Amino acid sequence: MKAHLLFRDADFDFEMPTPDHEDDVLQDLDLTTVLDAMSEGDSFLELVARRVLLTSLTDGDAIRYRQRVLADCLRHPDLVRELYALAVDAMTREKRIYQPLFSHASGVLRQASERMGLFVEILRRLRALADAHQEEVTSEGLVDLFEMLRTELSDDYFREIEDHLHRLGTQNGVLVSAGLGVANRAIQYVLRRPSGARRSLRERMGIGVRNAFSFEIAPRDEAGARALADLTDRGVNLAANALAQSAEHVHHFFLMLCQELAFYVACCNLHDRLEEVAASTCTPDPELNRENALAFSNLRDVGLVLRTRAPVVGNDLKGDGASLVMVTGANSGGKSTFLRSLGQAQVMAQCGLFVCAETFASSLCDRVLTHFTREEDSTMTSGKLDEELARMSDLADTATPASMVLFNESFAATNEREGSEIARQVVRALREAGVRVGFVTHMYDLARSLYQEGDDTTRFLRAERGPDGARQYKLVEGPPLSTSYGVDLFERMGGWSGSRQPSGREGRGASCTEVPTTSSDEPPAGSAGTRRPE
Repeated sequence: MKAHLLFRDADFDFEMPTPDHEDDVLQDLDLTTVLDAMSEGDSFLELVARRVLLTSLTDGDAIRYRQRVLADCLRHPDLVRELYALAVDAMTREKRIYQPLFSHASGVLRQASERMGLFVEILRRLRALADAHQEEVTSEGLVDLFEMLRTELSDDYFREIEDHLHRLGTQNGVLVSAGLGVANRAIQYVLRRPSGARRSLRERMGIGVRNAFSFEIAPRDEAGARALADLTDRGVNLAANALAQSAEHVHHFFLMLCQELAFYVACCNLHDRLEEVAASTCTPDPELNRENALAFSNLRDVGLVLRTRAPVVGNDLKGDGASLVMVTGANSGGKSTFLRSLGQAQVMAQCGLFVCAETFASSLCDRVLTHFTREEDSTMTSGKLDEELARMSDLADTATPASMVLFNESFAATNEREGSEIARQVVRALREAGVRVGFVTHMYDLARSLYQEGDDTTRFLRAERGPDGARQYKLVEGPPLSTSYGVDLFERMGGWSGSRQPSGREGRGASCTEVPTTSSDEPPAGSAGTRRPE
């Protein structure tokens, strides 16, 4: 028996090594917030969701197979949770069964009988659910699962297996036959089916012809008891091994059912959380026929939606054919949020999950890698630029021509000229290797030089601001500007005071009057760290 809810013809390998740069991707794309919503505090759900979420599918048919199963689960969340509860019940109760200290055949038989008795009870309940809901599901995965439960777990099967379990009980002894070998040693032990016939009164009284001969072991005959136990073990050895293998097979079925259903339960939890804040979702389209396909509408940051529990501004893009998306513009204008939303959508789409957008279509990649800014090294063993370059070197060793790499304010730890040159060479090398790149930057020299190349495989997005300096958090296509409007942000935080008020060209919007930029989309608290324009 196989569950096959994540793959059409294979089990999901939950023991596979974790993807490279897993922790960086979780942190940079704020996927920990997504996993928290999926697990709702359940460590097992979190573990399974994390494994599946970070294991990208690169086969469009496999993604669509999983999407159809998920669609069924979202239509019938109570059903998938009930199936999951039964699988968890089987695994939990199995752990309470006594484990023999020594693997003698009688102990193995007793444990396997108890396990199979438990599994048969749960299988009956699974079969009842399949009978009750078979007409409601439409996805290939759930239809095949229910059909398997109904055909392989027939009433005749349950009667037969319960009969075998009853006969294998050793409370009333076992019937074993054997032959004689060299030196009259017993060979060819065979466990026999008890006839069930009762001995006649004359035979039990020792009168008349006997059909069998027997003897009793004295209560304190330890050697005789050990010999009898050895004979019993030899007789039941084959049956014990066969029953143990059968129990292990059913155990594996319940384990895979539990793990695979856990992912869909976690997806239902996330969907419920998004519905609570009226955040629309869509089933993404895995593009296979177009290179560097990328198009979406009203794409939002799932983590931000879950944290704020309020409407979040989404973004649109028609970026088919683009191997580079360069994002520039106003400070705290939504650039980093956009980059996170793009990475989240790609990761979620390639595990068969829905995305937080009206529409989303993208070419498949084998992995999503991130290079976001980090805090200063508290140990002072290396500078910030050294740390960024070291991470970039490690990332370059991991990336393949089918990867997507997202940069957020990378290489800004040095002056703009040097940082721009480093970033240009990195971006050029990745694009020549076929890697898709998303880059958020405040370095005008970098953005301007790429824009002047006139490459039609590059899309430029810009975070806009209103006439009064208010951020719209909406990105639009447009050439990079020489300012990120840091003075607007400074004035909103307190402005200039007294005689320090600038005049003339030092007013709002001048490119030389920007405050230091950060990688966050939220305005920094207070005005500490700002500097007066020269």
